[in-house]
Order: sequence, then C-alpha cells, then structure tokens
Amino acid sequence: MRYQKIDPKLFEQNRERLRQRLPPNSLVILNSNDILPTNADGSMLLRQNSDIFYLSGIHQEETILVLFPDAPDEKQREMLFTKETSELIAIWEGDKHTKNSARETSGIQNVHWSDAFSGTLRMLMTQAEHVFLNTNEHARATDRVETRDLRFIRETMRQYPLHDYQRLAPIMAELRIIKSDLEVDLIKKACDITESGFRRVLKFIKPGVKEYEIEAELIHEYLSHGSDGFAYDPIIGSGKNACVLHYLENHDTCEDGQMILMDVASRYANYNSDLTRTVPVNGRFTDRQRSVYEAVLRTMRACNAMLRPGMILKDYQEEVGKLVQSELLELGLITQKDVDDQDSNKPAYKKYFMHGTSHHIGLDVHDVGDNWKPVCEGMVFTIEPGIYIREENFGCRLENNYFVGRDENIDLMATIPVEVEEIEEIMNSN
Repeated sequence: MRYQKIDPKLFEQNRERLRQRLPPNSLVILNSNDILPTNADGSMLLRQNSDIFYLSGIHQEETILVLFPDAPDEKQREMLFTKETSELIAIWEGDKHTKNSARETSGIQNVHWSDAFSGTLRMLMTQAEHVFLNTNEHARATDRVETRDLRFIRETMRQYPLHDYQRLAPIMAELRIIKSDLEVDLIKKACDITESGFRRVLKFIKPGVKEYEIEAELIHEYLSHGSDGFAYDPIIGSGKNACVLHYLENHDTCEDGQMILMDVASRYANYNSDLTRTVPVNGRFTDRQRSVYEAVLRTMRACNAMLRPGMILKDYQEEVGKLVQSELLELGLITQKDVDDQDSNKPAYKKYFMHGTSHHIGLDVHDVGDNWKPVCEGMVFTIEPGIYIREENFGCRLENNYFVGRDENIDLMATIPVEVEEIEEIMNSN
C-alpha cells in the first residue's frame, strides 16, 4: 500500500450512514471488482469497486461486504469476506489481507475467508426481507464487460427468485455525493501531489520536448509522492492536439510558439484530483494566447461564484454558456449576428466550447451524483471551462477542484500556478 493508513473511522461512519437509510430487515451485499485480463496470461492491476472501498477501505480482489443491521445474530450484522492467502500466493503475488489486517483497515470485526460466504448467504437469505444489491448506475456508464456484481445478481436471483430485491446504487450515490472531512483531506492530498507534478513540468517544457516526455516527468513525480498513479489517462496536447478533447496519444513534438494543454492529475488512496493547465511551450504567451487564456481564467472564476448551494447544474451550464459567449464576442471569434441567428439547441458559443463545465469528483473522476438535484454544501466539483480554436491550431482549458462550503467555495488547488505572470516566471527560472 503506497498511501498512509486511512483512519477506519471513515469507513465506520460511511457504513452507519448507509444503515440509517435502509428499511427494516434489509440485507446489503457488495462485491469487489474483478482483476481484468489483457492478452495471453496478462492482467491489469485491480481498480477497486468504489462503493465497497467507500464502505470498507479494502483494496483487494475477491472481497465481499455484507451488512445486515437487523440480523438476529449480532455477529452477522457486519461481515467481511476476503480471499484466503497461501504460501504460493505470497510467492507469486505478495501479501494479502490477513483477518487482522482486514479488521484494522475496515473497522469490521467479523472477517471470514471467501469460501465461507455461500453457506452464510443461504442462512441470511432465509432471514432477510429486503435484499440490496449493487450495480453501476452512473448516467454515462456502459456495461460492455459483465462485472462481479452483475454475475452475483444473476446467480442470486436464480437461486432465490422470490425475495424483494432493491437497488443499492441510488442510496450510495446520495451518500457519496457529500464528502466528509476525511474524504476532502484525501482529495486535497491528491491535489497536492498533482501540484508537485505541474511545478516540475513547468521547468521541463521547452521547444523540442515530446508530449510523452512530459507525461513521464509527471508520473515520476506522482509516484515519488505515494500516488496511486494517474487519476485518468493523461491528455497532453500541443498545438492543434489541444482541440481534441480526449487526445490520448501524447506522441507529438512541442514546437516553439505553440500552447500545450495538460489535463492530467494524480490519484491518492483511491481518491482523485482533476487538473487542467495550458501553457506556452517557449515560456512566453503571445498577445493572442494571453487574451484567450485570460478569457478562460475569468470564466473559471465566475463559475466558482455561481456554483453554490441551490444551483441546478443544467441552469449553471446555461449561465456558463452566456459567460463564454461574451468572451468569444470580445475575442472576435463570433459576431453578434451569430448570436442573433443561433439555434437555441446549438448556440453559437458551442463551436468553441463544446463540453460541460463541472462534474462531481471523489472516488471516481466523474463521481456519482444527480445533476438534476440542487448543489449542496459538502460536494466537490471540478470547474473546467475552455476555448478551442481549431482554425488557429490551439486550445485553452483551465481546471481546478472546489469544495462547496457554506459561506464560500474552497479551491482545493488554490496554490497551483494559474496566473500568466507566475507561469512565465517559473518557466523562465531555470
């Protein structure tokens, strides 16, 4: 484990919050994610199911969490089933959780090996009235690969077809959308590591550098600070590549006079950060680049003032569109006639700003949340406006992460350089 031990109080509190939302006599079962295959006998590293991590802190395959608050046997009210290790597994894969280490990590006292689960399940199913099972219900999810949870749902419903099955996902989304102080601390740690990486590459970027060399500098800095690695596949696009929203090749050479857009951030203890910065390859903004950059920066700051408790994200996005429209008029990228003649379903500003401005962030980069419900205190969002000018072969996006506070938002990336003068000073300080 690269990160420092997380206080199990976090997971104990999360389980208690879930228990308070369950109807009487409810059984909850969650499964860890699979270790996915690549080719031949290869496999990927485990990316743990966010919900089971949220409730247990266990980052290990073949883990099952069972919560049955009203179980007649108090030892069955909270149970964790983990993969039993062996000398062979230890030799090939290293240490796995012991029962004691699983208890210390999760705060769950009743830990069993996974092979005891099926027999226990039969006993619990005869006692439970409601059975809550987990699925990925993120609005943008695509279930092309069947998960361990989905296989478990299919098999459980086959064996026990007459039970009352319920969706756990809506409850988990309501819980996870509000971040506790401990969670915010973990997100802030990811942001701090991201800052170290950005400051490092500001002194590295120069004409002739490859985009993938910048990527290498960043991952070196992240890992040396105990990060889990990249929070998402890094986007490092110079010149026209900055206008490709999900540019992932990172293989071109950074040329003198270009801008380079870097949408790249670290993950720490399974919690994510999400940063975007756009800087001049040669360390000096041209007048045009600076004008566009400062338009985006003004928009980001105005968005922070708007993204407050009570705001609906759909309404927020419409207001952001008006801000960007005003900036584009000032930059001469659209005309008033373009605005007057625009289709309400395809406003003129979308030629240069075509994506959403904010999303929840936490255990997932695009974290769970209901975009139709009002913003609330305790949420954490990205704010990431951009202007992409394909005809001029450059784009600019800026992005920070914000905690929605009672009186004002807290910028979790406030110390990461964003002003033109500071960026130029650091880039030319070698």
